[in-house]
Amino acid sequence: MLGKSWLKIATLVIAFFVFVWMLTAQQTPPQETTPPKPAVPPEAAQKANPVKPTPESISKGKKVYAIDCALCHGENGDGKNDMDVKNVPDFTNADVQKSATDGAWFYIIRKGKGDMPPEETSRAKDDEVWNLVNYIRTFAKK
Repeated sequence: MLGKSWLKIATLVIAFFVFVWMLTAQQTPPQETTPPKPAVPPEAAQKANPVKPTPESISKGKKVYAIDCALCHGENGDGKNDMDVKNVPDFTNADVQKSATDGAWFYIIRKGKGDMPPEETSRAKDDEVWNLVNYIRTFAKK
């Protein structure tokens, strides 16, 4: 008799702890896995593009874009991709282009944003990033 009542108490105690654990698991907000990137500083946004958007510059930017950007940002710059990457700007949208200066695009490319990794100075020189900015600007003109 004593064995059966002990079993009932043990079962109730275990059930209670499982219930409490489930409640706390539901109430704990998910932790952010990557820290949010800071907004573009005003001094970076005001930085002027020293590279003129010549056909040569745009051609160089197009090559970098094809290698480093098209997979997520879309071959046509429209943000459509096969990677199921979300929150990618549509460079073909004139409002998106107006919302950022060349300096802001340069900063975002250099520092990264959200899931987009930064374009390190060891991988791309400043002129290459400015060429990329010039190329990105061509999407809204098409």
